[in-house]
Amino acid sequence: MGKKKRTRPKSHAHPRYWPTWCAIGLMRLAAWLPWRVKLWVGKGLGELVWRFAKRRRHITETNLALCFPELDDAARARRVRETFHANGIGILETATGWCRDPEHMRHRVAFKGLEHMEEAKAQGKGVLIIGIHFSTLDLGGALHSLFFDADVVYRPHDNPVFETFMTKARRRIFGAAIDRHDLRGVVRRIKAGHAVWYSPDQDFGREASVFAPFFGVEAATIKLTAKIARMTGAPVMPLMFHRNPDDYTYTLEYLPAIENFPTGDEVADAARINAFIEQAIRKHPEQYLWLHRRFKTRPNKSDPSLY
Repeated sequence: MGKKKRTRPKSHAHPRYWPTWCAIGLMRLAAWLPWRVKLWVGKGLGELVWRFAKRRRHITETNLALCFPELDDAARARRVRETFHANGIGILETATGWCRDPEHMRHRVAFKGLEHMEEAKAQGKGVLIIGIHFSTLDLGGALHSLFFDADVVYRPHDNPVFETFMTKARRRIFGAAIDRHDLRGVVRRIKAGHAVWYSPDQDFGREASVFAPFFGVEAATIKLTAKIARMTGAPVMPLMFHRNPDDYTYTLEYLPAIENFPTGDEVADAARINAFIEQAIRKHPEQYLWLHRRFKTRPNKSDPSLY
Protein backbone atom coordinates (compact mmCIF):
# COMPACT_ATOMS: atom_id res chain seq x y z
CA MET A 1 0.00 0.00 0.00
CA GLY A 2 1.22 3.51 -0.81
CA LYS A 3 1.65 6.20 1.77
CA LYS A 4 -1.41 8.23 2.62
CA LYS A 5 -1.23 11.80 1.52
CA ARG A 6 -0.95 14.06 4.53
CA THR A 7 -3.85 16.49 4.54
CA ARG A 8 -3.46 20.10 5.60
CA PRO A 9 -5.45 21.33 8.57
CA LYS A 10 -8.25 23.66 7.48
CA SER A 11 -7.77 26.00 10.41
CA HIS A 12 -4.74 28.26 10.56
CA ALA A 13 -4.97 27.91 14.33
CA HIS A 14 -4.12 24.19 14.16
CA PRO A 15 -1.13 23.18 16.35
CA ARG A 16 0.81 22.20 13.23
CA TYR A 17 1.03 25.92 12.39
CA TRP A 18 2.05 27.14 15.83
CA PRO A 19 5.78 27.14 14.92
CA THR A 20 4.91 29.24 11.86
CA TRP A 21 3.01 31.73 13.98
CA CYS A 22 6.02 31.91 16.31
CA ALA A 23 8.29 32.59 13.34
CA ILE A 24 5.96 35.34 12.12
CA GLY A 25 5.93 36.85 15.59
CA LEU A 26 9.73 36.82 15.70
CA MET A 27 9.88 38.52 12.29
CA ARG A 28 7.52 41.25 13.47
CA LEU A 29 9.66 41.74 16.57
CA ALA A 30 12.91 41.69 14.57
CA ALA A 31 11.62 44.42 12.28
CA TRP A 32 11.69 46.87 15.19
CA LEU A 33 15.12 46.04 16.56
CA PRO A 34 17.77 48.79 16.49
CA TRP A 35 19.75 48.65 13.28
CA ARG A 36 23.05 47.54 14.84
CA VAL A 37 21.22 44.76 16.66
CA LYS A 38 19.68 43.62 13.37
CA LEU A 39 23.13 43.39 11.82
CA TRP A 40 24.49 41.46 14.80
CA VAL A 41 21.54 39.04 14.89
CA GLY A 42 21.60 38.58 11.11
CA LYS A 43 25.32 37.82 11.00
CA GLY A 44 24.85 35.43 13.92
CA LEU A 45 22.08 33.57 12.09
CA GLY A 46 24.24 33.40 8.99
CA GLU A 47 27.16 32.07 11.01
CA LEU A 48 24.98 29.32 12.52
CA VAL A 49 23.71 28.24 9.11
CA TRP A 50 27.25 28.33 7.71
CA ARG A 51 28.46 26.06 10.49
CA PHE A 52 25.64 23.52 10.53
CA ALA A 53 23.89 23.52 7.12
CA LYS A 54 26.55 21.48 5.34
CA ARG A 55 24.40 20.85 2.27
CA ARG A 56 23.79 24.56 1.68
CA ARG A 57 27.43 25.33 2.33
CA HIS A 58 28.42 22.75 -0.29
CA ILE A 59 26.02 24.30 -2.84
CA THR A 60 27.42 27.76 -2.14
CA GLU A 61 31.02 26.55 -2.39
CA THR A 62 30.26 24.85 -5.70
CA ASN A 63 28.55 27.92 -7.17
CA LEU A 64 31.37 30.23 -6.18
CA ALA A 65 34.02 27.82 -7.49
CA LEU A 66 32.23 27.72 -10.85
CA CYS A 67 31.60 31.46 -11.10
CA PHE A 68 34.84 32.81 -9.60
CA PRO A 69 37.58 30.37 -10.62
CA GLU A 70 40.14 33.17 -10.22
CA LEU A 71 39.75 33.09 -6.41
CA ASP A 72 42.19 30.99 -4.44
CA ASP A 73 40.89 28.60 -1.77
CA ALA A 74 41.26 31.08 1.09
CA ALA A 75 39.51 33.91 -0.76
CA ARG A 76 36.69 31.61 -1.84
CA ALA A 77 36.22 30.34 1.70
CA ARG A 78 35.94 33.93 2.95
CA ARG A 79 33.33 34.73 0.30
CA VAL A 80 31.31 31.65 1.20
CA ARG A 81 31.20 32.76 4.84
CA GLU A 82 30.40 36.37 3.86
CA THR A 83 27.55 35.06 1.72
CA PHE A 84 25.98 33.30 4.69
CA HIS A 85 26.39 36.41 6.84
CA ALA A 86 24.78 38.59 4.16
CA ASN A 87 21.88 36.21 3.72
CA GLY A 88 21.42 36.04 7.48
CA ILE A 89 21.16 39.83 7.55
CA GLY A 90 18.74 39.42 4.64
CA ILE A 91 16.27 37.67 6.96
CA LEU A 92 16.19 40.77 9.16
CA GLU A 93 15.99 42.98 6.06
CA THR A 94 13.03 40.95 4.83
CA ALA A 95 11.31 41.33 8.20
CA THR A 96 11.88 45.08 8.01
CA GLY A 97 10.52 45.28 4.46
CA TRP A 98 7.43 43.26 5.28
CA CYS A 99 6.56 44.64 8.71
CA ARG A 100 7.60 48.31 8.73
CA ASP A 101 6.54 51.38 6.79
CA PRO A 102 9.36 51.89 4.26
CA GLU A 103 9.13 55.64 4.83
CA HIS A 104 11.32 55.23 7.94
CA MET A 105 14.14 54.09 5.62
CA ARG A 106 13.94 56.90 3.07
CA HIS A 107 16.99 58.69 4.47
CA ARG A 108 19.06 55.55 3.89
CA VAL A 109 18.33 55.15 0.19
CA ALA A 110 20.17 56.53 -2.82
CA PHE A 111 18.22 55.87 -6.03
CA LYS A 112 20.11 56.35 -9.27
CA GLY A 113 18.80 56.29 -12.82
CA LEU A 114 15.31 57.51 -11.96
CA GLU A 115 15.17 59.18 -15.36
CA HIS A 116 15.43 55.81 -17.10
CA MET A 117 12.25 54.57 -15.44
CA GLU A 118 10.48 57.84 -16.18
CA GLU A 119 11.39 57.46 -19.86
CA ALA A 120 10.14 53.86 -19.89
CA LYS A 121 6.84 54.77 -18.22
CA ALA A 122 6.31 57.63 -20.66
CA GLN A 123 6.01 55.10 -23.51
CA GLY A 124 2.67 53.99 -22.08
CA LYS A 125 3.30 50.27 -22.62
CA GLY A 126 3.90 49.25 -19.03
CA VAL A 127 7.34 48.15 -17.82
CA LEU A 128 9.00 44.81 -17.10
CA ILE A 129 11.49 45.26 -14.24
CA ILE A 130 14.33 42.75 -14.03
CA GLY A 131 15.18 42.18 -10.38
CA ILE A 132 17.65 39.73 -8.86
CA HIS A 133 17.63 37.36 -5.88
CA PHE A 134 19.88 39.33 -3.58
CA SER A 135 19.59 38.98 0.18
CA THR A 136 18.13 42.51 0.07
CA LEU A 137 15.31 41.46 -2.30
CA ASP A 138 12.23 42.20 -0.20
CA LEU A 139 13.67 45.24 1.52
CA GLY A 140 14.70 46.45 -1.94
CA GLY A 141 11.09 46.11 -3.04
CA ALA A 142 9.92 48.15 -0.07
CA LEU A 143 12.49 50.88 -0.75
CA HIS A 144 11.57 50.88 -4.45
CA SER A 145 7.96 51.62 -3.47
CA LEU A 146 9.09 54.99 -2.08
CA PHE A 147 9.81 56.09 -5.65
CA PHE A 148 7.75 53.98 -8.07
CA ASP A 149 4.67 51.77 -7.91
CA ALA A 150 5.12 48.20 -9.15
CA ASP A 151 3.56 44.76 -9.07
CA VAL A 152 5.63 41.68 -8.24
CA VAL A 153 5.80 38.12 -9.57
CA TYR A 154 6.45 35.60 -6.80
CA ARG A 155 6.45 31.91 -5.90
CA PRO A 156 3.65 31.02 -3.45
CA HIS A 157 4.85 29.45 -0.21
CA ASP A 158 3.88 25.85 0.56
CA ASN A 159 2.87 26.73 4.13
CA PRO A 160 -0.59 28.39 3.89
CA VAL A 161 -0.14 30.45 7.07
CA PHE A 162 3.21 31.86 5.95
CA GLU A 163 1.82 32.32 2.42
CA THR A 164 -0.99 34.49 3.81
CA PHE A 165 1.44 36.56 5.86
CA MET A 166 3.94 36.92 3.00
CA THR A 167 1.34 37.80 0.36
CA LYS A 168 -0.34 40.36 2.60
CA ALA A 169 3.03 41.97 3.31
CA ARG A 170 3.99 42.10 -0.36
CA ARG A 171 0.63 43.53 -1.38
CA ARG A 172 1.22 46.32 1.08
CA ILE A 173 4.50 47.10 -0.70
CA PHE A 174 3.50 46.31 -4.27
CA GLY A 175 0.35 47.01 -6.24
CA ALA A 176 -0.32 43.30 -6.79
CA ALA A 177 1.43 40.01 -6.00
CA ILE A 178 1.13 37.69 -9.03
CA ASP A 179 1.72 33.94 -8.94
CA ARG A 180 4.70 33.13 -11.17
CA HIS A 181 2.55 30.61 -13.08
CA ASP A 182 -0.01 33.28 -13.96
CA LEU A 183 1.48 34.49 -17.24
CA ARG A 184 -1.87 35.87 -18.35
CA GLY A 185 -2.06 37.96 -15.18
CA VAL A 186 1.45 39.35 -15.71
CA VAL A 187 0.69 40.29 -19.32
CA ARG A 188 -2.64 41.81 -18.37
CA ARG A 189 -1.10 44.03 -15.69
CA ILE A 190 1.70 45.22 -17.99
CA LYS A 191 -0.73 45.95 -20.83
CA ALA A 192 -2.78 47.98 -18.37
CA GLY A 193 0.26 50.23 -17.92
CA HIS A 194 1.72 48.75 -14.74
CA ALA A 195 5.35 48.08 -13.94
CA VAL A 196 5.92 44.43 -12.96
CA TRP A 197 8.98 43.28 -10.98
CA TYR A 198 10.19 39.90 -12.16
CA SER A 199 13.30 37.88 -11.20
CA PRO A 200 14.53 35.48 -13.93
CA ASP A 201 17.78 34.36 -12.27
CA GLN A 202 16.88 30.92 -10.95
CA ASP A 203 16.80 27.44 -12.46
CA PHE A 204 13.21 26.64 -13.51
CA GLY A 205 14.05 23.39 -15.27
CA ARG A 206 14.76 22.22 -18.78
CA GLU A 207 11.32 22.72 -20.37
CA ALA A 208 11.06 26.39 -19.38
CA SER A 209 14.63 27.26 -20.29
CA VAL A 210 17.38 27.60 -22.84
CA PHE A 211 21.06 27.29 -21.98
CA ALA A 212 23.03 30.53 -21.95
CA PRO A 213 26.32 31.60 -20.31
CA PHE A 214 26.22 32.77 -16.71
CA PHE A 215 29.68 33.58 -15.33
CA GLY A 216 31.01 31.50 -18.20
CA VAL A 217 28.95 28.42 -17.28
CA GLU A 218 26.07 27.18 -19.42
CA ALA A 219 23.03 27.73 -17.21
CA ALA A 220 19.35 26.91 -17.67
CA THR A 221 17.86 30.38 -18.22
CA ILE A 222 14.14 30.93 -18.32
CA LYS A 223 12.68 31.92 -21.71
CA LEU A 224 9.75 33.80 -20.19
CA THR A 225 11.52 37.17 -20.00
CA ALA A 226 11.68 37.53 -23.77
CA LYS A 227 8.19 36.06 -24.14
CA ILE A 228 6.63 38.65 -21.83
CA ALA A 229 8.49 41.46 -23.59
CA ARG A 230 7.32 40.17 -26.96
CA MET A 231 3.68 39.78 -25.86
CA THR A 232 3.47 43.23 -24.29
CA GLY A 233 5.96 45.41 -26.18
CA ALA A 234 7.01 46.77 -22.77
CA PRO A 235 10.52 48.13 -22.19
CA VAL A 236 12.68 45.83 -20.06
CA MET A 237 14.32 47.73 -17.20
CA PRO A 238 17.34 46.29 -15.35
CA LEU A 239 17.28 47.15 -11.63
CA MET A 240 20.26 46.81 -9.28
CA PHE A 241 19.99 47.09 -5.49
CA HIS A 242 22.58 46.52 -2.77
CA ARG A 243 23.38 47.16 0.86
CA ASN A 244 26.37 49.52 0.82
CA PRO A 245 29.68 48.66 2.55
CA ASP A 246 28.72 50.84 5.52
CA ASP A 247 25.95 48.28 6.30
CA TYR A 248 23.65 51.25 6.96
CA THR A 249 22.59 52.62 3.58
CA TYR A 250 21.29 51.15 0.32
CA THR A 251 21.64 51.94 -3.35
CA LEU A 252 19.01 51.19 -5.98
CA GLU A 253 19.81 51.91 -9.61
CA TYR A 254 17.92 51.66 -12.87
CA LEU A 255 19.96 51.12 -15.99
CA PRO A 256 18.62 52.20 -19.39
CA ALA A 257 16.03 49.87 -20.92
CA ILE A 258 17.58 46.98 -22.83
CA GLU A 259 17.68 47.97 -26.49
CA ASN A 260 16.26 45.83 -29.31
CA PHE A 261 14.85 43.24 -26.91
CA PRO A 262 13.70 40.63 -27.63
CA THR A 263 15.47 39.74 -30.86
CA GLY A 264 13.71 36.46 -31.53
CA ASP A 265 16.88 34.49 -30.76
CA GLU A 266 16.03 32.82 -27.44
CA VAL A 267 19.62 31.98 -26.54
CA ALA A 268 20.95 35.45 -27.40
CA ASP A 269 18.12 37.09 -25.43
CA ALA A 270 18.75 34.87 -22.40
CA ALA A 271 22.48 35.64 -22.61
CA ARG A 272 21.79 39.38 -22.50
CA ILE A 273 19.66 39.02 -19.38
CA ASN A 274 22.33 36.86 -17.74
CA ALA A 275 25.00 39.41 -18.62
CA PHE A 276 23.10 42.12 -16.74
CA ILE A 277 22.54 39.85 -13.75
CA GLU A 278 26.24 38.98 -13.69
CA GLN A 279 27.14 42.68 -13.87
CA ALA A 280 24.94 43.42 -10.86
CA ILE A 281 26.23 40.48 -8.83
CA ARG A 282 29.87 41.45 -9.36
CA LYS A 283 29.26 44.72 -7.49
CA HIS A 284 28.53 42.88 -4.23
CA PRO A 285 28.83 39.14 -4.89
CA GLU A 286 28.41 38.15 -1.24
CA GLN A 287 24.86 39.52 -1.22
CA TYR A 288 23.61 37.12 -3.91
CA LEU A 289 21.62 33.97 -3.11
CA TRP A 290 24.40 31.51 -3.90
CA LEU A 291 22.65 28.99 -1.64
CA HIS A 292 20.35 28.21 -4.60
CA ARG A 293 21.34 25.41 -7.02
CA ARG A 294 21.72 27.74 -9.98
CA PHE A 295 23.28 25.04 -12.18
CA LYS A 296 20.96 22.20 -11.16
CA THR A 297 19.77 21.51 -14.73
CA ARG A 298 22.62 20.40 -16.97
CA PRO A 299 22.83 20.99 -20.74
CA ASN A 300 22.68 17.23 -21.36
CA LYS A 301 20.50 14.95 -19.27
CA SER A 302 23.41 12.53 -18.99
CA ASP A 303 25.73 15.16 -17.49
CA PRO A 304 26.57 14.45 -13.84
CA SER A 305 25.23 16.80 -11.20
CA LEU A 306 27.54 19.63 -10.19
CA TYR A 307 26.25 19.37 -6.63
